[in-house]
Amino acid sequence: MTGPAQGPLAGVRVVELASLAPAPFGCMMLADLGADIVRVDRPGPRVAPAPPTGGPLQRSRRTTALDLKSPTGVAELLRLAAHADVLVEAYRPGVAERLGFGPDVCLARNPRLVYARMTGWGQSGPLAQRAGHDIDYIALSGALEPLGRAGQAPHAPLNLLGDFAGGGMLLAVGVLAALLERQRSGAGQVVDAAMVDGSALLTAFLHGMRGAGMWSGPRGTNMLDGGSPCYDTYATADGLFMAVGALEPAFYAQLVLGLGLDGDTLPDRNDPANAEKLRQIFADRFAQRTRAEWTAIFDEVDACVTPVLAPAEAPAHPHNVARGTFTEVGGEVQPAPAPRFGRTPAAVPRPAPDPERDRVDVDAVLAGWAD
Repeated sequence: MTGPAQGPLAGVRVVELASLAPAPFGCMMLADLGADIVRVDRPGPRVAPAPPTGGPLQRSRRTTALDLKSPTGVAELLRLAAHADVLVEAYRPGVAERLGFGPDVCLARNPRLVYARMTGWGQSGPLAQRAGHDIDYIALSGALEPLGRAGQAPHAPLNLLGDFAGGGMLLAVGVLAALLERQRSGAGQVVDAAMVDGSALLTAFLHGMRGAGMWSGPRGTNMLDGGSPCYDTYATADGLFMAVGALEPAFYAQLVLGLGLDGDTLPDRNDPANAEKLRQIFADRFAQRTRAEWTAIFDEVDACVTPVLAPAEAPAHPHNVARGTFTEVGGEVQPAPAPRFGRTPAAVPRPAPDPERDRVDVDAVLAGWAD
C-alpha cells in the first residue's frame, strides 16, 4: 500500500530516516498533506532509546529497516534516494557523510533530490557538534527568557517552541519551498533546518515590539507576557481557568460587562500603576463562578475570553467539533491535518505502522514508485 493519493502533496516521495520528535513532526505534516513517506528504521528488535513508532507523529507512513552502518544498508538507502523527491535526516553534522549517504552522494545519484537536515544548532557554527534539547535551543535564541511570571525563573512551554514550531514546522516549510523552487530550476538542494534558527524566527514580532518601545520591561511586566491584567489567565471557583485577551478598548468594555463590573469605578487600565489593583479585581470576580458558568456568560459576549482547556478536553469543544480540528486515528484522538484545502483536501490519517508487522522491503517501495 502506498501513501494516500489525496492532498496537495499527493505523488511526492519522501524517505525519512527514523529520529526523535522534530523531524517526525515535520514529516507528519508532509504525510498529512498527501506525501508518500517511507520511514527507515534500524533492523532488529527495538531497544531504548529508539525513536517512538506509535502515535500522531508517526501516522500515515510505511516503514522499512536498513542497517545504515553497513555497505548493503547504505546501498539500499541510495536506491531509495535515487527515486525520491525528499530525504529527511536528523543526524549531527557530518554523520551522514561519514556513513556514506551525505548530500553530495545522494544528489549525485538524484540531482532533483531535496535533502533536508534537521538539527538543533544547524550544520555550521561553534555549537554544531554539541548535544542539546528544546530548552537549550530556545534559551540561546532569546525565545525562553521572556517566558514566565515577573520575579520568577523563565519557564519553558513544554517543547513546543524548539522541537515543533521552530523545528519540525520549519523543516516542512523548507522542504515545501525547495520543492517549489525545483519546479523552476529542475534541481534539488540541501535544506538546513535548525531549531535555534526556527525559534529565533518565532521572536520576530517580539523584536518588532522592542524596536517600537512596546516591550521594555523585565519578564512578566509587558503587555503580552502577563504584565497586563487584560491579557492573563484567572482561576475560577472550581479551580479551573479562563483566558482573557481583552486588549482593545471594545473588547475590554465587553470584559467589564461580562464580569458585571462598573467600568466607571474601575482603576484606569492605561496607568501601569493600577495593573495589580485591576488584576486583583478581575481575579476576585472570576473566583466567584465556575469555569462552565463563565464560559456560558462569555459565549454571549465578544470579549476575547475563553476557557482554558486541557489537551484531553479540547477535542470535545463545540468549535473544534464543528471544524473537525481533532480526529480519531486507530482509536486514538489526535489533531487533524491542517491547514485546509478547498480543491485538494487531505486524506484521513492512517495509524502509525508497526515497526515489525508492517515493514516493507526496498523493492516493494520502488515498485510502487515506478515512473
